[in-house]
Amino acid sequence: MTTPPKTRALPTTDRGRETRQRLLDAAERIFGAAGYHDASITKIVAAAGVGQGTYYLYFAQKRDIFVALVEHLLRALREEIRAGTAGANTREEIERRGFRAFFRFVEKHPLSYRIVRQAEFVDEDVFRGYYRTLARGYRRGLQQAMQDAEFSQLDPEALSYALMGIADFIGMRYVIWQDPGTVPETVIEDLMTVLMQGLRRAGR
Repeated sequence: MTTPPKTRALPTTDRGRETRQRLLDAAERIFGAAGYHDASITKIVAAAGVGQGTYYLYFAQKRDIFVALVEHLLRALREEIRAGTAGANTREEIERRGFRAFFRFVEKHPLSYRIVRQAEFVDEDVFRGYYRTLARGYRRGLQQAMQDAEFSQLDPEALSYALMGIADFIGMRYVIWQDPGTVPETVIEDLMTVLMQGLRRAGR
């Protein structure tokens, strides 16, 4: 069983929140570039521009900031998708905007791919929880589309993971593997054509 990280109370002042965020931003750069095992608290505080004593006001050990970072990236991704899909009137439009929002997030946080994959070996519960949380929200939306007869009746659990996998690999191909990293609009539209041919309920 994974040992739970030692938590510190979240800061209550603007300055405290800003300092904690600087540490998380620095951790994103260090863990993403060096990897978990080669990263160190010393490197993180140097990148954040704070003293080592300040670090321990927010996190007890290296693993704690790594777990907090994965959770922070998850919240940021979900917020990007919520904002990107706000106001969409159909599930098809939600899917289109949701893919765009995911790719925008990857463009902003290209190191998130490496960080989340490292989580499998640092804290498997956190790794699984990251994807389960994303899939849970996705599944609810797909179920609603099926209830509204927008989509065919399919297994929403399997479908949520399949669609997440597609987004993951498209982002990897066009954002992570090329410079400048961006997903062409033509790719998104081709992707939507293929998906809607399989998902849209017959007669719609």
